[in-house]
Amino acid sequence: MRLWVPHDERRPQPEPLATNDRLAYLVGIALWLVAIAAVAVMALTGVTADTLGMLVTAGIGIALGTLGLVVVSRPRR
Repeated sequence: MRLWVPHDERRPQPEPLATNDRLAYLVGIALWLVAIAAVAVMALTGVTADTLGMLVTAGIGIALGTLGLVVVSRPRR
């Protein structure tokens, strides 16, 4: 194994794969919404847990997912 390969011996870089990043963000946001519903059910049934911390965590997850969705949806230059 060589640590350095001269430029003329390198293989060309492959083309980037086409991915659906928007779908990935939407699935992530949907999972955070499911987490909020689960915390709400836990709170209504009287399960003793840090529901406020869980709701804040899920809210931050939704906010970051929405921000990522906005960034990914912007047209490229």
